[in-house]
Amino acid sequence: MNVELSNKVKRLFSKSFNIPGKSSPNQPSSPIPPGQSAIPVLHPAGLQPKYTIPPLPHPCPHEYIAILATSEGLLLRPHFLDGSHPQSHVKISWGKEPAIEEVEEDAETDDRDWSHSAVVYGILGIMNLFTASYLLVISSRSEVGNLFGPRHTVYGIKGVTNIPLLKSRATPVLERLAQARAVVLSEETSHSVQHSESGGVDSTLPDPGSSSTGSFESPTTPPPGRVKFAEETQVKTMTPVTDAHEFERDHDDRPPSPSSIISTPSSEASVNTGNVAKALADKLSFWNRLSKRTSKPVVLTPDDTLTYEEEALESLMRPESPASLDALIEDPKKEPSQIIGSILAKAAPAPPTTEEKNNELEDKILRECAKEYSRGSMFFAYNFDITRSLQHKQEQIARTKKQNALLADLHALDDAEQLSPLGDVVDVLAEPHPTLPLWRRVDRQYWWNEWLSKPFVDAGLHSYVLPVMQGFYQVSSFAIPREPVAAEEGDYALVDYIIVSRRSRDRAGLRYQRRGIDDDANVANFVETETIMRVEREGFVNIFSHVQIRGSIPLFWSQPGYSLKPAPVLSPDRTHAQNLDAMRRHFVKTVGRYGHHTIVNLAEQHGKESVVTNAYRDYAHELNMPDVQYNEYDFHAETKGMKYENIHKLIERLERIFESQGYLWISNNAMMSQQKGVFRVNCIDCLDRTNVVESAFARHVLNRQLGAVALLTPQQTEGRSEADVVFNDVWANNGDAISRAYAGTSALKGDFTRTGKRDLTGMLNDGVNSLARMYTSTFGDWFNQAVIDFMLGNRTITVFSEFLLRLQSTDPSDLIRISKIRAEAIATSVARVLEDGERLLSGWTLLSPTEMNTKVGNRFEEKVLLLSVRALYIVSYDYNLEKVTMYTRVPLGDIIRITKGAYILSPLEETSRDPLQNAGFVVTWRNTRQDTRVTSYSIRNSLDLTSPPTSPRTPISPRPTGPSRRNTALSRILSKAAEPVINDDVTFAAFKALPVDPARSRRDNGSFVEPADELTGATNCKEAVDLMVEAIRRACADVGNSPDDFVTDSDIVSLADAQRMTSVYSKMEYGVKRLLWLGG
Repeated sequence: MNVELSNKVKRLFSKSFNIPGKSSPNQPSSPIPPGQSAIPVLHPAGLQPKYTIPPLPHPCPHEYIAILATSEGLLLRPHFLDGSHPQSHVKISWGKEPAIEEVEEDAETDDRDWSHSAVVYGILGIMNLFTASYLLVISSRSEVGNLFGPRHTVYGIKGVTNIPLLKSRATPVLERLAQARAVVLSEETSHSVQHSESGGVDSTLPDPGSSSTGSFESPTTPPPGRVKFAEETQVKTMTPVTDAHEFERDHDDRPPSPSSIISTPSSEASVNTGNVAKALADKLSFWNRLSKRTSKPVVLTPDDTLTYEEEALESLMRPESPASLDALIEDPKKEPSQIIGSILAKAAPAPPTTEEKNNELEDKILRECAKEYSRGSMFFAYNFDITRSLQHKQEQIARTKKQNALLADLHALDDAEQLSPLGDVVDVLAEPHPTLPLWRRVDRQYWWNEWLSKPFVDAGLHSYVLPVMQGFYQVSSFAIPREPVAAEEGDYALVDYIIVSRRSRDRAGLRYQRRGIDDDANVANFVETETIMRVEREGFVNIFSHVQIRGSIPLFWSQPGYSLKPAPVLSPDRTHAQNLDAMRRHFVKTVGRYGHHTIVNLAEQHGKESVVTNAYRDYAHELNMPDVQYNEYDFHAETKGMKYENIHKLIERLERIFESQGYLWISNNAMMSQQKGVFRVNCIDCLDRTNVVESAFARHVLNRQLGAVALLTPQQTEGRSEADVVFNDVWANNGDAISRAYAGTSALKGDFTRTGKRDLTGMLNDGVNSLARMYTSTFGDWFNQAVIDFMLGNRTITVFSEFLLRLQSTDPSDLIRISKIRAEAIATSVARVLEDGERLLSGWTLLSPTEMNTKVGNRFEEKVLLLSVRALYIVSYDYNLEKVTMYTRVPLGDIIRITKGAYILSPLEETSRDPLQNAGFVVTWRNTRQDTRVTSYSIRNSLDLTSPPTSPRTPISPRPTGPSRRNTALSRILSKAAEPVINDDVTFAAFKALPVDPARSRRDNGSFVEPADELTGATNCKEAVDLMVEAIRRACADVGNSPDDFVTDSDIVSLADAQRMTSVYSKMEYGVKRLLWLGG
């Protein structure tokens, strides 16, 4: 009944308004130009704009948006090619926290000159970084093609511009964007007139300058609307939809693609004879400073007394006397690492100040984000939803009609509101819920810029929200022989063939950073691939659709990318029950969407991959779901010797499933059949092997579809048919796109999917690609993963601080899981240690030395700190066994003082020595009444504290050896300040706040929230410490313990102490790791 009531309310809002007719494709849909009546959108009291229902079909996203910088803020409004002016504009205030509002146009008082505005093709959203916020806009696009007509045109993103929301920085960016405005508009006007005759349009705005406040543009030319075929001898390397560099990461810090390596045979010599200093600085330094700091070459003064390293540096930097890397490495005088370190220190030093470091880090974040959107795998449409398959849309329409029929039976609808009954004419291009804004209609699983668009959604600016999908989209066609029948002319039928791949944003990321399943039952690299085919036969238009899915093996497993062929391993911290439950929830979710699943596991059944493969088989059989059928096909074993034609044996084995599964078929606007079930194909990566098998399945389905309309693919005696060429190349392009999004290089089996043959050249290319993948994963993917998590809204901006500190980032699902584990640890501790009737005030988890009376011990552990109305409980908790191992109860009246301040344990990185993010406190108490108990297998579990408590001079653990012995001595140095007050009756414990970096979790409606707890208001560790110390102080005051100077501010471990504590070995180890991880 809630659904019925909702429908009634929706119709109540729109009852008195007439639905206008469809506008022509070139007519602007919104806002209404002056001279026409505009119906205001009423917002009921108490509802935010994003929750209101418009009273008429909502306008689609604006295709052209004019942007103007003014003193009060950045102004946006739709730009109409016919010169008409809208009735309102959007104002974004300047500043780091911009406000967005819609303002009515006033022609009499408005003296703004919009002729100087920049025109863009859509808005991705707003990104908030360290120093400023940025408006991300689409400055360059390419027309991919259309879905059966120009009204349903699909575009790919080629260039993204980052506009700072600071007037002084935004103005030059907009000026550069507006320089070619007249040229661009004239091209667009010409295109709008000849749209139906044009095969494709490349809409490119001028480069606005540097990547930090400008744009990143893919160096490709746009794909034509239809495939252009190459000669047969060129088939293996041709790519009809794009040129050879469609997905190249131009200006990336990664190695060149295999195509560029092969095409430049002199590249090896250029490495040895070029400016090695600059090359090393570019490749091995995270801080790219050569072009920003100074344009002068790095030189050494003649008066300097040169060491060996400096001599090498000077020879490196003389262009007239190039040096060889091999000569440097083989020189026995010095270690190459010393020379490389000297090169980096002189050629690319780290920024001297935190502000400058944040600025350069911000530039790199923006550059990576722009690359992610501009590398050729992001697609959008203005007038229809591309995130749902044709059958999914028809199913939604059918459900809506059933609800409508139910309401009609209850006489709750007027005649004008009743929809056509089921079984009538089917409109294959119909949109479910057409009166809703486009962003309300898309499948949020494939809406990649939702988090960036959130400010515009919250402001109710639906026409400025443009959903973007990651994946692949290609429109092609080929001719197939036929025997003409009545009303048909010619010996060939034209077949339109479209492939659409939709890559999920859930558990999104890169190859070695995201594997398997997460706690929300989302798998890595989940891709839905739909093939659409249209052919006219006997005067009937036949449209077919077939969907396949791929996704990582739905178990908890990982594959560290530290070698060329790393072995996948099951997560040791996950139990059998957890794996089984996660797999069950995953299939419940996907079966509900796609129907019966036929799993085709292509991973190896022997060797490195067998651990995960065997586990997948065992769990699937144990799960025994009626709608999930498990099949294995060891791709490498079955196609050994590059005999990929053996895949036909797998197809023959699954022939009955192909027959029962079927496909969507709409003939002459009548529903002929629907797809019942789906193939779920996977290998370890869900890339190369998966793409080959999915393409083979798609070809088999295509043959069945053509056969349904009496068209058969001819058997070629020599060469390949036109259908073979188009089909193989379309699927090769699809594999390349998905591979680059997940692994960074093109699909390994691309030569087979393009030509149907596997040869030695392709095998050699695979080796180059594998090396490129290892390099990418090892040297650059951790930062890219952090950018992806941030731009999707899964992590806060502190993910970059974590990256600089740990040289990698944490999976947001792991953070959410860890927060749940910590909450369970607190709950378990409360149940075990609190006395009956003792009320809990607060509970926290903190980092603390294992031993008491020390601030820097040999070992640290996460302890649970419980605050009750009577006492403070310090709990040692075993997270593996989920039990309390030991606790100490300190009565609140015995606490002497609390000291809070900086708690710095490592000086190696800016984040680790920031006192705001590294804070803690020390609690000192009289131990005469404390009670310490341990978990043991005997009745007596209390500790005898008549002897002095353990000090750093007498560790209770076995005597450490090697470097640990030096650490103990350093621990004594850091504890000397407390020694005068430490005696038999006084004890202290030190606590360091855990990093404040909550991972965002997504609600069912797609919006993000941050897990709430008592420290939610804290933005850094210092604020969290202040909240905890204040809670303890108030509790002590309630029991009458509130002496003067009870809480004092003083460093727990200062930066100077931390620097003395850190050994030379630790610094060197960190330097090597930094060189590797940040080298990309």
